Amino acid sequence: MKSFKGYSLVFSQFFLILIMLLPLGTPASNLYLALLMIVLGGTVGVLALYSNRFFNIRPDIKEDASLITTGIYAYIRHPMYTAVLTMMFGVTLLYPVTFVFVSYSLLICTLLLKLFYEESLWKAQSTEYWVYMTHTKRLVPFIF
Repeated sequence: MKSFKGYSLVFSQFFLILIMLLPLGTPASNLYLALLMIVLGGTVGVLALYSNRFFNIRPDIKEDASLITTGIYAYIRHPMYTAVLTMMFGVTLLYPVTFVFVSYSLLICTLLLKLFYEESLWKAQSTEYWVYMTHTKRLVPFIF
């Protein structure tokens, strides 16, 4: 089921990522740590895509989707959000300017809204999701 809310959250996410990439060309700092975070986030993203053949950029659940609880999904419920936040944290380290920090803060808020919206849909659709929530964290294994 497609929803305006799902599309608007995805638009906001990509708009903020674009804003964060605007300082390209300004002197970079924290190069190695930033690259480490970008590679780490990219790795998490690849693992998420590898584990989930039902991947959807929108938080809306596809009709034929089933709950994935294996691979990286055995540790965190939203590894793609973790991947985006980790990679963009790397960008924030690389270009530590005010509007990048503000954009990153707004990106965190947007992804949390997207995450809670997606979870509400799963909870309404699947009792299996309630069980899954009891033994996995949302974004950071063993923490949150």
